[in-house]
Amino acid sequence: MPSPRKQRELEARSELILDVARKLLLERGFVGLSMDRIAAATEYSKGTIYQHFSCKEEVLVALALQTAARRCALFERAATYPGRPRERMLAMGVAAALFGERHPLHFRSEQTVLVTVREKVSADRQTELRGWEARCMGIACGVVRDGVACGDLDLPAGHTAEELAFGLWIMSYGLFAFQACHRGSASPHLGLSDPLETTRKNQQLLLDGYGWRPLTSEWDYAATRAGVLAHLAAPAEVGTTP
Repeated sequence: MPSPRKQRELEARSELILDVARKLLLERGFVGLSMDRIAAATEYSKGTIYQHFSCKEEVLVALALQTAARRCALFERAATYPGRPRERMLAMGVAAALFGERHPLHFRSEQTVLVTVREKVSADRQTELRGWEARCMGIACGVVRDGVACGDLDLPAGHTAEELAFGLWIMSYGLFAFQACHRGSASPHLGLSDPLETTRKNQQLLLDGYGWRPLTSEWDYAATRAGVLAHLAAPAEVGTTP
């Protein structure tokens, strides 16, 4: 068992390796990422790199897990926005967009882990990554249930909180997939000037269709969005999720 000091040194080295790997992944893509290049960029021996990660696929899953935890923390923060449940759901949408801006590689690395290189990644690590995804989904479902509990939302017979939350989530997921494929380039060939704003409009139309109050015709959601951005930018209180 390493001493506390040694443990801190190992953790700091792992963080450095991941920071370097993230930059290499951005510059060269998954094919261009290698343990040799990570070693050269960190100025550690390749043997030292292998002490922390057994292969580049394990580096990739570590990156995905690191950012998945940050996404969940941001969603938890959004869910504490001091507004009505539908405003809090909007806050989660804002948080998803912010996360995409701050961590543009997360979607690509997550999909590479779960689809392309899964045979080289341990089942435990894949389960851990899926667990973060389920946790985020659980936060959204909790907000839907709060809307039902306070009387702002009457779910139609046969519909569940999970189905509504999934409908919103899959729209954002599709947006992130689109952005990952197009690398943030404009999309006039699709007749769209702002895919993010289009996604937001469709999500609001979905919630209006469910009759989740207040409807867009009854509320200034632009003001809510501004409040959410301030809420997410403010320092977290002691004892809350950052």
